[in-house]
Amino acid sequence: MADLKKEILEALHKVKHPGVGNDVVSLNMVKNLTVEQHKVSLELAFPSANDPLKNSVKKACAKAIQAVAGPEREVEVLATAQVSSGRKDNSEMLPGVKNIIAVASGKGGVGKSTIATNLAVGLSMRGAKVGLIDADVYGPSIPKMFKVEDQRPLLRKVNNKELVVPVMQYGVKVLSIGFFVHPEDALIWRGVLATNALNQLLSEGLWGELDYLVIDLPPGTSDIHLSMVQSVPVTGAVIVTTPQDVAVADAIKGIAMFRQDKINVPVLGLVENMSWFTPENHPEERYYIFGKDGGKNLAFRYDMPLLGQIPIVEKIREQSDAGEPSVLDEDSLIGKQFLELADNVANAVAERNAKLAPTQIVQITEK
Repeated sequence: MADLKKEILEALHKVKHPGVGNDVVSLNMVKNLTVEQHKVSLELAFPSANDPLKNSVKKACAKAIQAVAGPEREVEVLATAQVSSGRKDNSEMLPGVKNIIAVASGKGGVGKSTIATNLAVGLSMRGAKVGLIDADVYGPSIPKMFKVEDQRPLLRKVNNKELVVPVMQYGVKVLSIGFFVHPEDALIWRGVLATNALNQLLSEGLWGELDYLVIDLPPGTSDIHLSMVQSVPVTGAVIVTTPQDVAVADAIKGIAMFRQDKINVPVLGLVENMSWFTPENHPEERYYIFGKDGGKNLAFRYDMPLLGQIPIVEKIREQSDAGEPSVLDEDSLIGKQFLELADNVANAVAERNAKLAPTQIVQITEK
């Protein structure tokens, strides 16, 4: 097996990434190469999550391996992404998590959880290791959107401490307060109970190594938001709004909260949801039910990227209710839009990590 592994690496030395001009081994893209009796598998870590040459390089590697390993062995080549870290060091909570992305909105009803769900799954589809925390403790909807309402996380003892194993679905590790309460119960919690629930999901989850941990926050600005930035170093925030003036006005408050001096969490950009309605039978038509370009204009006004404009499509509602995120249908128009959103967020995180200092936990002292 050792000789065959050596032969495979020699074969991969001949496979070049056309966009870079060097071979995949020299580029340190080959990870976790395993050779078994009937199977050869490896991971290809691409410099960018949305590398346009990813599929062609994967096929070239698979062909080179098959030529050496023989037709009797199955060949599996998985694409992953080389994701930079926005962390100062690994001594804080969630040491294995490179980037923490908060998804927030100024008001409810703008589709924040739908955006968070499709963002997390889209990042995973691009080869990243992703987790998702449903921190909207008053109305947890993530379990339904992932079709895991009936699942209950298991406990695993690690270093004499019992940790909660996140539910894995669509390549994403998921934890939600919804896993621990009856779906028909009303959660009437004071602020301290709500923040304690979030801290437990953060500190007692067995998250392991992640490129991104997406946190779906409650709408508005509350104790939970403050507790989050005081507990973990947030890489950046994604703000969700509709084009409607009322939603935009509340989104401004969300932006201001993250940008204030005491908190100073970078805003990665803004997502305008429900941008227009297009009838399925008339895809060329657009009806601006909630106004036009309210979020786009807000992004320009506050000098931040517009990460995406997502239309109102009946399919999104149907797929969300069925627990099948729209981004999974990657050949559809809406699936492509959500994948583009994931790419834009990944690029915004990479740019943030390249230009700004590593994130630190917010220290707020009362006078």
